[in-house]
Amino acid sequence: MATLDIDHLRSWIGRTETVRDLLTARALREFRVTLNLAAGAPAPGEPALLTSHWCLAPPAVPMDGLGPDGHPARGGFLPPVPLPRRMWAGGRLEWHDALRVGDEVTRASRIADVVVKEGRTGVLCFVTVEHEITTARGVAVRERQDIVYRGTDAPPGGAGTGQPAPVAQWQESVETSPVLLFRYSAITFNGHRIHYDRTYCIEEEGYPGLVVHGPLQATLLAEFAGRLLGRAPRTFAFRSVRPIFDGPPMTLNAVATGEGLELWAAGADGQPCMKAEAT
Repeated sequence: MATLDIDHLRSWIGRTETVRDLLTARALREFRVTLNLAAGAPAPGEPALLTSHWCLAPPAVPMDGLGPDGHPARGGFLPPVPLPRRMWAGGRLEWHDALRVGDEVTRASRIADVVVKEGRTGVLCFVTVEHEITTARGVAVRERQDIVYRGTDAPPGGAGTGQPAPVAQWQESVETSPVLLFRYSAITFNGHRIHYDRTYCIEEEGYPGLVVHGPLQATLLAEFAGRLLGRAPRTFAFRSVRPIFDGPPMTLNAVATGEGLELWAAGADGQPCMKAEAT
């Protein structure tokens, strides 16, 4: 922890940022087909997919403003955490209204917390960001985003538990092809090289393959929950526990609870890699 200026990083708490974008028919078509859904012909006012706001107003910097991992260089709205590996660790979504084709969408963001911890894998820095997504009709989505930064000495792959895989009431299989990962990176304007640059993944970050995006797993689980519930969930909380890599299909799994659904995405061994709850 001595290598991190904790007080300096925590001085980012309270910083805000407001951005705007237009939800177009093209964006919805591309998002649908990336999830292997029919493109359709979205008309003005048609509801979008649950996490369509993740495709809107992404950080856009010139090429010379990128870091070696493909992310924008450290600093700016997010604190300049010097740990090299950055991942979306989890979050929580609360839906109040559907985003619709033609909406001008505003995202107001605030750094809510910055915490440094000493874990069994080394130093970790957690940054919590709160978002409020609104349209002309009012608040559509409230979101908490949890970002984790860690050093290169931390094991990259995440070992299995050695325990029997949980039993799902409902299960769907999803191919984890490089094309799927590239498409999701493209529609979210995510330049992080762990999702498309296999050489970088293996030689620089020590992963055995391309990493399936945490938000992509969350998107698939949220849409899976919506199909099972027969309507959009009111809330959806998710947490990544270990990576999923391209190659073998991953599975979306769910069991009913008293309040909704418990869900998880699993890799080839059947063990949960992302856990979620939908109410």
